[in-house]
Amino acid sequence: MIDIWGRPTSICTQRVLWACSELDLEYNLTLASATMGAKGHISRGHAPYGIVDTAAYQVMNPNSTVPLIKDGSFILWESNAIVTYLAMKYGAGTLYQNDSQMLARSIAWMAWTNEHLDPPLHTFVMELVRLAEELRSPDAVEPARTEIENWLKVLDKHLENQPYVCGDTFTLGDITTGASVYRAHLFDACPPRLSNITKWQKKLSKRNGFSHHVTPHEFHLG
Repeated sequence: MIDIWGRPTSICTQRVLWACSELDLEYNLTLASATMGAKGHISRGHAPYGIVDTAAYQVMNPNSTVPLIKDGSFILWESNAIVTYLAMKYGAGTLYQNDSQMLARSIAWMAWTNEHLDPPLHTFVMELVRLAEELRSPDAVEPARTEIENWLKVLDKHLENQPYVCGDTFTLGDITTGASVYRAHLFDACPPRLSNITKWQKKLSKRNGFSHHVTPHEFHLG
């Protein structure tokens, strides 16, 4: 049994839960967050799940962020590191193809998502739905949308001649990138003309982990 701390509305937590689903891993999820709770963002007066600001949690993760896992005595934070660990330990022949080059390509797309796509996507969603209205900066929305679309064009071109981000096989790289792209699509920041992304997302939608942990609309609001 793997212990996970996080929240279903966090893309980073969704990645870990999706990976667990792909690998048929049993887990226990403890709801935790400094900024979000059952009813939404703290800026709108809602109580956060908490836990991350406790001394016990900070011993495990000094960053006070989610997600965090504990697998036996092994503790790990940062979602991409967690997904990579789970794939390498439990996913030989599935998420991890015992191929160092494919693993490296997967990690490259995971890093691409964190570095390029997620920052404008975070701004976009916060300004549209999560922040209290009086704290929003409407002028930030369209620049964020434009940046998201520009990065998605890169991905769409990459998918032109292959069904998944690392080639013909679904890998851990599709998990990290797929969750973020779905959120962009949900908030109309992924233009329909990016047809290769559309085809890829349709493939992902057939996977149980994606449909259970990523596609529910309420997991992307606040």
